[in-house]
Amino acid sequence: MRMSPTVLIVPGLRDAVATHWQTLLHDELAAAGRPVHSVPPMGREDLDCGARVCAIERAAQAIPGPIVVVAHSGGCIMVAHWALQTDRPVQAALLATPPDFESPLPAGYPTLGALRAGGWLPVPQQRLPFPSLVAASSDDPLARPGRVADLAAAWGSRLVDLGPVGHLNPASGFGPWPRGRQLLDELLEQP
Repeated sequence: MRMSPTVLIVPGLRDAVATHWQTLLHDELAAAGRPVHSVPPMGREDLDCGARVCAIERAAQAIPGPIVVVAHSGGCIMVAHWALQTDRPVQAALLATPPDFESPLPAGYPTLGALRAGGWLPVPQQRLPFPSLVAASSDDPLARPGRVADLAAAWGSRLVDLGPVGHLNPASGFGPWPRGRQLLDELLEQP
């Protein structure tokens, strides 16, 4: 009998909050009896990409059987860095609204200098060693649609245009994200 994949949730730089779709998804999956695990919070002031990649590796290696990764925002970039150095098999990954860390971000977000010092740059452009889906917003304040399409192409990811959903976070009106659950279910069902 095939083991059910564990969902590994990788939050962005701002970590999980109670009303974020990833937190709600975690709770929904757990309530339904689906194996789910979240990478522990690192604190929004800690910009050490290496430490975050190590946290993903620890979480992934502690999970028996197949995993499906669900990352949001900076978590997508963490997963791209992690994929370069892990030997952990991954069934698939849902990468929602990756930011463009190689262009200046709006006020209140890390500067290019801080991201460079934290080891985030350059953003990996290698094909991911597992199937992946990039969910892109047409009006994300942290990345132009063309830049997200370029990342998806470089990573070998299927690109899904979500339309105008902002950065897919509570500030953009999300909370619950039913489309995310549908996309995740697609990935969980593939062999």
